[in-house]
Amino acid sequence: MNLAAWRMAARPPTLTAAVAPVLVGSAAAAGADAFAPGPALAALFGALCLQIGANLANDVFDHERGADAGDRLGPPRATQSGLLAPAEVKRGMAVAFALAFAAGVYLVAEAGWIVAAVGTGGIAAGIAYTGGPWPLGYHALGDAFAFAFFGVAAVVGTYFVQAGNAPAFVWLASIPVGCTVTAILVVNNLRDLASDRAAHKRTLAVVTGERATRLWFGLLLLAAWGCALALWPASDAGPWALLTLAALPLAAGPLRAMLGGGSGRALNATLRQTARFHLAFGALLALALSGWLP
Repeated sequence: MNLAAWRMAARPPTLTAAVAPVLVGSAAAAGADAFAPGPALAALFGALCLQIGANLANDVFDHERGADAGDRLGPPRATQSGLLAPAEVKRGMAVAFALAFAAGVYLVAEAGWIVAAVGTGGIAAGIAYTGGPWPLGYHALGDAFAFAFFGVAAVVGTYFVQAGNAPAFVWLASIPVGCTVTAILVVNNLRDLASDRAAHKRTLAVVTGERATRLWFGLLLLAAWGCALALWPASDAGPWALLTLAALPLAAGPLRAMLGGGSGRALNATLRQTARFHLAFGALLALALSGWLP
């Protein structure tokens, strides 16, 4: 087995997108005296498998649709590089989604059938992002997919499987996570704007153009902090919501690159920086909601 190729296809640096929302949802549950280790770990395992499955689907389906050509600016892809055959990647994708489904079965037993609808929807969207007859990522819906499933659904779902309810403050807490994870995708789509346009992959960046995409990135970060700070009066976090401002230094580099005209392969570093910012922001938000601070 070519482990290096599978690692390339699974894209470990992107897994922060799965970790951050579970941290926030679990910390919010802890703050409400509802933390449950079993469901929390199952939610994390399921989210990681869902992210890996979506990455594998993206790897193979983008290759088959011609979006990953030899001149791509991003890191090499396993299928496009010939390191893994499409059939192999599809089998790996099926295994990842099957493991996510298994975690979902446990969570359904713990929290009820509504979890099945959310989990099944996440798997279906992971495949439909770049696969199927009408791929979401090719019709300017990638940003909405990331926000909905790796932001709102992941945070609220993680809280729900532990507490059995979903109060308003948890929905509010999910918005900053959705904004920051979507910001990662925005960097990716700006970098690939020209090649996606040539491959007829109509991302939101292709539809709205370069300038609007750069502004969209800044707006997402502004909205993330705005909603996080709104948790001060809206939850038990109180002034600890200000902790999220400590992530500002990690956002400085991505903001300079995105608003200052960074492009091409230089945005690969910005992509990594934005992923680190997303995880740090989520960890700080989780700490503010956890009830562990005086």
